[in-house]
Amino acid sequence: MILVVWHMQSIINVLSDNLPWVWVAVTIICVVIESLTLALTTIWFGISAFVLVFLAFTPLPFVAQVFIFVALALVLLIFTRPIVKKKLSQKQIATNYERVIGQIAVVTKKITALDKGSVKINGMEWTAAVKEDIVLEKGSKCIIEEIAGVTAYVKEI
Repeated sequence: MILVVWHMQSIINVLSDNLPWVWVAVTIICVVIESLTLALTTIWFGISAFVLVFLAFTPLPFVAQVFIFVALALVLLIFTRPIVKKKLSQKQIATNYERVIGQIAVVTKKITALDKGSVKINGMEWTAAVKEDIVLEKGSKCIIEEIAGVTAYVKEI
């Protein structure tokens, strides 16, 4: 029992003598965890630990440093995470090709399974192809299923 207490005390002494390095290690661990999860939670603890790297050079006791670490991390987590999360998850604006998927187009050049044709949608001409063994005649209507490169894949209505 005395050996265990002495061993624990020696570990505490080693950590106390190297507190800046302890906080550097905590910073690195938190940043690595955040980079693996991308949850915007452990990054605040990493920032807090980075601040503590510099506070470790002051005569603050380890218990006070741990308290500051936890308090600062929680304040950052509660007050800045929602703002950063909102900024990072801005709604993506659909591009031209994403807007036309599912819309009805008019065939402007005959489309077969072997030959590409063209369709007009929203005033724009697109190269068009079909995935099935069908023929779409000029003037007929179709639905845009998918866009791959500059080709619109269509199906008959």
